[in-house]
Amino acid sequence: MPVITNIEDLKRIYRRRAPKMFYDYAESGSWTEQTFRENTSDFEQIRLRQRVAVDMSGRSTATQMIGQDVAMPVALAPVGLCGMQHADGEILAARAAEKFGVPFTLSTMSICSIEDVAENTSAPFWFQIYTLNDDEFNRNIINRAKAAGCSALVITVDLQVLGQRHKDLKNGLSAPPKPTLANWLDLSTKWAWGLGMLQTKRREFGNIVGHVEGVSDPSSLSSWTAEKFDPSLDWDKVRKLMDMWGGKVILKGILDVEDAVRAAEVGADAIVVSNHGGRQLDGAMSSIRMLRPIIDAVGDRIEVHLDSGIRSGQDVLKAVAMGAKGTMIGRAFVYGLGAMGEAGVTRALEVIHRELDVSMALCGRRHVGDLDRDVLLIPEDFEGRWQR
Repeated sequence: MPVITNIEDLKRIYRRRAPKMFYDYAESGSWTEQTFRENTSDFEQIRLRQRVAVDMSGRSTATQMIGQDVAMPVALAPVGLCGMQHADGEILAARAAEKFGVPFTLSTMSICSIEDVAENTSAPFWFQIYTLNDDEFNRNIINRAKAAGCSALVITVDLQVLGQRHKDLKNGLSAPPKPTLANWLDLSTKWAWGLGMLQTKRREFGNIVGHVEGVSDPSSLSSWTAEKFDPSLDWDKVRKLMDMWGGKVILKGILDVEDAVRAAEVGADAIVVSNHGGRQLDGAMSSIRMLRPIIDAVGDRIEVHLDSGIRSGQDVLKAVAMGAKGTMIGRAFVYGLGAMGEAGVTRALEVIHRELDVSMALCGRRHVGDLDRDVLLIPEDFEGRWQR
């Protein structure tokens, strides 16, 4: 394994090894990509307070997320198409998360199915569902997640309509890739990726193909998904999905204080402050800018996590010190997956854990639960003076 010192090292390897359309799928945002960029650049504005002459022995990053013991306040976010980043990608990522002691979240739009992941892991994982207008599909997939022993349902609430990502359109994104000249030329340089794909049977959306009448190929799947995202989503429909599940629920995609209040009112166990990694509403605020106002409004009523922009253990520290009970990483683990499969996901987690542990110590804290805003230096106008 090459020497990996940070997440950026994994990204460079990932870019060389993954097909262009799948690299671009992960490493892009909607429209001008302003929000995509600011998700990471806004983290850089926050500084840390260095403290000295403090006993730093016996440190621990262990905590809980929605009552589940975790090795650090990090979960693997639901990311579609992981099985196209690397053969059997969702299985490999789930295995790495299980061994490390952090939650894995399976996307509805995964290549490996719920059953595939359950058969190849032993720890319960979280399952993510979109708000679709097909009650039968929703009921069936929720029942499948229950049968697989999933321990939480993550409801994505910020995808009623699909944000436009220019690169996906230009690349003709599909799973598996369409046999065009451009794709063949690109894939001819990604022989390790291609060999892995030849050795697996999992090349389509495993949670959908074969489980929905009339969906049997990429063309029919594209038509089905275009029709099924529910633009009429409201809080009553969120409650309906929660009732179908009947267990722990996390609402992902909250970026406004008023929406956070409503999420607390419907009885969710947690929310994820997220702008979908900058892939939906371009021009929206970064997640880290919106975290503190949301924490101040509902942090005593509901568990608050953060997603979008985390690329290091220091980013995790900053989010937790602001009051988040946990974080989700998406691109950071995808870089590792596309670079080196399961070993790459493990390395991504190791990098983030070490950065969190060392930075926590240098801020004068022994336990991750001791992190608070006192360890941060936040610009006075960080949340901005925006008018409505």
